[in-house]
This record gives sequence, structure tokens and C-alpha cells, in this order.
Amino acid sequence: MRIFAAFLIWPLVEIALFVLIGGQVGVWPVLIWVVLSALLGILVMRLTAARQALALRDGLRGLRDPARLAAAGILSMVAGVLLILPGFLTDAVGLVLLLPPVQALVARYAEARVTVIRPQPGEVIDGDYTEVEPRPGQPSGWTRIE
Repeated sequence: MRIFAAFLIWPLVEIALFVLIGGQVGVWPVLIWVVLSALLGILVMRLTAARQALALRDGLRGLRDPARLAAAGILSMVAGVLLILPGFLTDAVGLVLLLPPVQALVARYAEARVTVIRPQPGEVIDGDYTEVEPRPGQPSGWTRIE
């Protein structure tokens, strides 16, 4: 229910901020801000994608923890999406998510709440097989003759 309320309240706050800030500075500065923040969001997402590819390569080599790098990449992508969305509140949250200390804090919070379940080794059933050659001229056993 809280998530529903947040999705309901968030756009109302964004509209109120557009009205308040637009009334103070004018329409054109607000439009320029929206376009520039969207371009910044696109840039953040492109740089994050390139950085994640290199980080994954290094993580697989064993140089760094790939889980922490993935968390930072996911948070940077979320920040990029928030910057692309028009609005002052989304831009503020997106910019805050780009800060490394905030990313580390959110990653630790998520790590504490996520449960990792590893598959247990199961029972192995050993068996043999025999290859059966089909009889020549006969249809397969799966063919229905009507």
C-alpha cells in the first residue's frame, strides 16, 4: 500500500515543484533544465554500460568483487533513468544515487535484506541406455496410422 501511495504522491509533488520553480525562474530555464538532465541521464547510462562491461571482465578475473560492482552499476543505471524522467525530485534522487557513499549505503542495505539460496547437491541416479535401431520399412512407434 505504501508503494501505491508513493506512486500516487510522487507525480503530484513533481507537478507542484514544476509550478513553484517555473513561477520563480520562468518556463525556459525549467525546459532547459529538463532537457539537460535528460541528456545527463543518457550519458550516465552509456558510461555505466561501458564501465560495467570492464568491471565484469575484471570481476571474473578475480580482481574485484563482482557483486558490489553489479550493485553500483544497477544503482547508476537507476540514477540515469531518474535523470531522464522529467522532474526536479527525480533529478535530485538520481543525482544523489550517483554518489559513491550513497551507492555503498544502498548496496549494504540491499545486501542485508537479500537472501541467497544456493542449490544443494541432489541425488544422482545412475542409469544405462541402449540404442534401438528402427526396423526397416516400419513407421516409428510414434507414428499414428489411421
